[in-house]
Amino acid sequence: MTKMPTVVQPKGRKLSNTISFEDTSTAFSDQSDWELKKTYFIFACMNHNWLVKIGTFFIKLFFYLKLPIKNLIKNTVFDHFCGGETIEGCRRTVDKLDHAHIGTILDYSVEGEDSERSFEATVQEILKTIEKSSKTPAVPFSVFKVTGIASSELLEKVQNGAPLDEDEQAAFERVRQRVDLLCRSAHDWHVKLFIDAEESWIQDPIDTLTYDMMALYNQKQAVVYNTFQLYRRDSYGNLVKATETARERGYCLGAKLVRGAYMEKERQRAHEMEYCEPVYATKEETDHDFNRAIDFCLENRDVVSICLGTHNEYSSLYLAQEMRRRGIAANDPHFWFAQLLGMSDNVSYNLAKAGYNVAKYVPYGPIEAVMPYLFRRAEENTSVAGQASREFTLIKRELIRRKQRANRRKKAAKA
Repeated sequence: MTKMPTVVQPKGRKLSNTISFEDTSTAFSDQSDWELKKTYFIFACMNHNWLVKIGTFFIKLFFYLKLPIKNLIKNTVFDHFCGGETIEGCRRTVDKLDHAHIGTILDYSVEGEDSERSFEATVQEILKTIEKSSKTPAVPFSVFKVTGIASSELLEKVQNGAPLDEDEQAAFERVRQRVDLLCRSAHDWHVKLFIDAEESWIQDPIDTLTYDMMALYNQKQAVVYNTFQLYRRDSYGNLVKATETARERGYCLGAKLVRGAYMEKERQRAHEMEYCEPVYATKEETDHDFNRAIDFCLENRDVVSICLGTHNEYSSLYLAQEMRRRGIAANDPHFWFAQLLGMSDNVSYNLAKAGYNVAKYVPYGPIEAVMPYLFRRAEENTSVAGQASREFTLIKRELIRRKQRANRRKKAAKA
């Protein structure tokens, strides 16, 4: 059994911790026995890296050969990690999470073609999620990736300072207009909007666009949130600088703190192009900066609103306890926790039960179009040390607990 790390408390400080991430009855409270057994099967498979690789290969092959496996995918991994194929199709998931006092972040996870037509279609879909959020208290955030509405090659060229020809300049201006449309709509609809972080070689123009939007739309409260990947060596410094700039220019900083999502790509590119890796060499260094960033945001909460986007139990408990120590209400609107749908329910549900603001990223889109997302989730669960094993252990423990409870009831009925 994986033991949850203990947060080290400063001497003389006593914190009454009412949160237990070992509480499986709360974590899986909205799953029937059948649903939990299906979840058990999914994570039992993910617990074996070789099985994930074989499964991924054959699923890609079957889709390529147009074999009828859509229903199998829909009723297993898609149903577990995605909300539906459309916004309306996510209603059941939104309602289920809302019943547990957990919000939904509708995440359009279709990876479209690198074309102006695809970019415009994605903008229209994100606008729908913003409108949905404005009308649905259970959907407190919207989110988008800039590469969903812009060419990665163009962003890289802008970051490198390469001269843009007339068509490229026009294309980048359209990118700016799309970002502005989304952020302005979020502001007008009173919706918080995350802009996801991406690879280091295209992140600079994304940051610039995001801070320009904050200066326009975060005058009274954090509407637009930038994402800080704390596995980057420069990310903590960037957070400090962004906070100082926000304070100087008189707007609020929205900060989503994550550890990072492109570790292998970052290292491989740095190796191939022979430059220093922009990410930390060890998990301990990333953890250190992540928790240091939590402290910094707490100390600057007059300017900064944060969302802790993590499955890490230590960091989640650390923020919860620090909020309590500093007298910050659990449901303070400037502090949120977020995890992915289908993962770390022991964190999400137990934090929500304790009164903290929690939301789940709920990906959606046509099954074939979100398969790249699902493949990454499978790879992530096997590559993150102990993640699949931790999930698997908790699910197995809950199944045993339910069986023991059923047996006790049978004995009581016979007595």
